Amino acid sequence: MKIETSTLIEQWNVHLHAELDRANLLRQTIHQSPCLSGQEQTTTDLVTEAMELTFETVAGTGAIAALGPSDGPAIAVRAELDALPVLEETPVAWKSINGAMHACGHDVHLAALTAVVRAAKKLALPYTLVPFLQPREETYPSGALDIKESGVFDAYRVKRAIGAHVHPAVPLGSVSSGGGFVNAAAGELSISVQGQGGHGAYPHKANDVAVCTAQIATAIAEIVRRTVDPMLPALVSIGSINVGSGAANVLPGQGTILATVRGPNRETNQAIVSAVEDFSRATAKAFGCAANVEYSPGEPALINDDNLADHFVHTAHAIGLSTFEPMRSLGADDFSYYGDLVPSLMCFVGTQTGNIPSLHDAKFLPPEEAVLRTAQCFIAGYAAAAEALQ
Repeated sequence: MKIETSTLIEQWNVHLHAELDRANLLRQTIHQSPCLSGQEQTTTDLVTEAMELTFETVAGTGAIAALGPSDGPAIAVRAELDALPVLEETPVAWKSINGAMHACGHDVHLAALTAVVRAAKKLALPYTLVPFLQPREETYPSGALDIKESGVFDAYRVKRAIGAHVHPAVPLGSVSSGGGFVNAAAGELSISVQGQGGHGAYPHKANDVAVCTAQIATAIAEIVRRTVDPMLPALVSIGSINVGSGAANVLPGQGTILATVRGPNRETNQAIVSAVEDFSRATAKAFGCAANVEYSPGEPALINDDNLADHFVHTAHAIGLSTFEPMRSLGADDFSYYGDLVPSLMCFVGTQTGNIPSLHDAKFLPPEEAVLRTAQCFIAGYAAAAEALQ
């Protein structure tokens, strides 16, 4: 089946513009009453009611639906539901007043996807559109992992997945969507050191747990350098070191290091963890202590499908978006779980209009135009997937 995506995009874009006023009001409503991770049902109800589709519950407070042909391949498009525990500091009349905030733009994504779905009802879609609302993007356990393991992608015949995220590093009106590596595989590392505590005046009768913990912490960067090919991006960043009770003359009996591990794939991360574990235990033994290392794997690496990315350049331009240089970092996004199931594409939609605050900042507020641009990105993503499926 040969699909003329340029005609589809043109018609969809016309119908999209007719939905923008409603979408912008929905964005404000969602923004004013944000829901934290795992508590998103109110937001889910708002969005599903606005889309006027029959949704199935998934991952607790999430939802999934289908629009278009009842057979054949389907294209899934994601929007995230949850807000952050941030006290908002924006000047708008519709700012949040409940102590939570959509400081990562999920309100924009939800409003944009709603407009896309409502506009799509006026079209003869070549492939089934599967909009899904994901809970718990901002926390563990990830809602994406639950959706992946639920089997709904198979049940809804999903063959491609599209995601979009607003980003202040990309100019407004542009979108970044390069193929290949986008975000790192991630995990959390916990190192605990145990030894004999005691009095600071009698160190020979105790183990120096504080110095042992510090020795392990300062060596971690060197461990990464000696373990991973320098041409590959990888790091261990320590977020917390906790040793002692605060008394100067008390030698502690326990120390803890918490760190995040980032790398190009799960295998590299595991190699880093194994090396850290070996070093920690050997160092602790040298101090007369013991060390225990626990690792909790997080998201896999986010890899954009090259074929989808190539098609997206054409479809993005067709709907009026400029393409920006690829965004690649050791950040992590749980959209990567869907890439384990089907070829997927994550796009970053520009919100940059000057000195705009960063994601998760209390002053982060994408302009109204971001709803339109994110919706256009979703449409271009669907069209790129449709071309790739031909």
